[in-house]
Amino acid sequence: MHTVLVTGACINTGVAIVEKFAKEGYNVVFTGRNSEKVSEAETNYRKNFPEVKIIGYAIDSLINETCVDEKAAEKLFEFLDAEGIFVDSLVLNAADQGLGIEIFENPLKDFMRVINTNMVWNYYLCELAAKRMKEKGGGSIVFVNSNTAYRAIPNRIAYSASKSGQLGMMRAMALDLGQYNIRVNAVLPGMIKTDRWEKNPEFYANVPSRFTPIGDVAVGEDVADAVWYFAAHARNTTGAELVVDGGNTIQLYPVRR
Repeated sequence: MHTVLVTGACINTGVAIVEKFAKEGYNVVFTGRNSEKVSEAETNYRKNFPEVKIIGYAIDSLINETCVDEKAAEKLFEFLDAEGIFVDSLVLNAADQGLGIEIFENPLKDFMRVINTNMVWNYYLCELAAKRMKEKGGGSIVFVNSNTAYRAIPNRIAYSASKSGQLGMMRAMALDLGQYNIRVNAVLPGMIKTDRWEKNPEFYANVPSRFTPIGDVAVGEDVADAVWYFAAHARNTTGAELVVDGGNTIQLYPVRR
């Protein structure tokens, strides 16, 4: 049976990704930063999907803003090895959103925190997973990226930089790992209807990115479907990007109808 590892999967899009893979019969390992939230999510997942194996694992990406916790990543995969679990699909959903980081206002360590979480931490998870995929004959890695890798938004320099860099890393990784039958791709969501959308209806009623060419904004299931495509169906696709933003990336400016 296939097993997927989904990072950052206690809320929002991560939940939709876990549910998609579980519905399709995959065993699921998911991570979160808060042990109580991980335990709660694990209980819910197991209740809703009793036919598959679901394991929650609490982990933090950083020791501090400037240092990635390599040992924590290694312990995660050592745990999986000890349990006899081979992850043939890795979905990198967890991210530091880089909110509230403004040039001239924030210390450099805030910028470094976002880069370390979204790029360095994810790189090391990929290395550890790919080492095992190589031994087993292949696998799939999917980055949940962002259309802000191409279209900047105000006061999100660190986030945009991390997502742009992540795409470059994805392509280079796809090139180097292709010889081992390991595919590496990225899904680029735009705005998603998360809990922030629900908690701030007045703001999101007029935010420019909600005015998409197709007139709607993605929900978590839309992103999960794109991730599933890369993991389960795109046998001959690697180094590719799939944008899920209602067409926002193609327009010069939002058109309100």
